[in-house]
Amino acid sequence: MKCLLVEDDQALARELSQALRDGDWLVEHAANGQDADFLVRTEAYDTLILDVGLPDGDGTRWLSAWREDGIDLPVLILTARERWADKAAGFTAGADDYVTKPFESAEVLFRLRALVRRSHGHAHPVLKVGELSLDTHTQHVTLAGRPVGLTAQETRLLGYLMHAAPRVVSRTELSEHVYDRDHEPDSNVIDVQVSRLRRKLGSWRIATLRGQGYRLLSEEPATE
Repeated sequence: MKCLLVEDDQALARELSQALRDGDWLVEHAANGQDADFLVRTEAYDTLILDVGLPDGDGTRWLSAWREDGIDLPVLILTARERWADKAAGFTAGADDYVTKPFESAEVLFRLRALVRRSHGHAHPVLKVGELSLDTHTQHVTLAGRPVGLTAQETRLLGYLMHAAPRVVSRTELSEHVYDRDHEPDSNVIDVQVSRLRRKLGSWRIATLRGQGYRLLSEEPATE
């Protein structure tokens, strides 16, 4: 999953970015609202962490503008303000969740995972597609109750397909959400990693729809 972190405190941004990367997130950072505004309008993200106290305007003002323009990705607000009125302003602007500074990085990760799951219609922290399961907290994958050894990149790819299932996911969407913007793969790299997942999970489990992309299946198609 890819997250945009909007935070002007450089030390906090570095700490939180590292915690997110350690949690297997792709992270991009903006130090002000103007840079964040450009990124959310030109790049694809799964969620956004937004500091309220930005140098070029209150974060809730930027968020309100994004919501008015139809940018609906899940947003977690960070703030040092503890008054309920300030929190209410954030929710009114379109925030999905709120964390008050100081906080533990682990709390932010738990809340982000929950936001992304719910945005895809999943309430439980363990994603299930047929006999395939992925614990979004530990990143452990099991098939029919047995652990499956995957690389970090394979886990990210599978996780995105599981969040999206049964929807078809294009190569472009996978490239934007699963891979770092500075190291976006060509289609052959994605095909190779999908092929490896098929060998480990069963060849039928990831279907290719020509000209459209990939779909994760919950059961093996019937053969005529």
